[in-house]
Amino acid sequence: MKGINDQPEHARALVKLMRRLPSKLNLIPFNPFPGTQYQRSEEPAIRAFQTIVLDAGVMAMVRRTRGDDIDAACGQLVGKVQDRTRRNREFRARLQEHADAA
Repeated sequence: MKGINDQPEHARALVKLMRRLPSKLNLIPFNPFPGTQYQRSEEPAIRAFQTIVLDAGVMAMVRRTRGDDIDAACGQLVGKVQDRTRRNREFRARLQEHADAA
């Protein structure tokens, strides 16, 4: 995300963590959606991040974004789905109980 986790220092910290175990990194550009305050990093920032990781010997691929033109990319559908599970109902009921008790 632009200005959140796309800086060179973030890449170097991630490399330090990833060196501890065999791994591969998938860089997934943020998919903005209506109402969010976050933005996608610019392409040069994404590629610079990838270069730092690759130069450190960690495999890193930038995932191609698909579906963002119709707000259906990874992470964008979550706001459009209503959770009807029992777990969610119980959680909401506990929140209301705490609010009523306060």
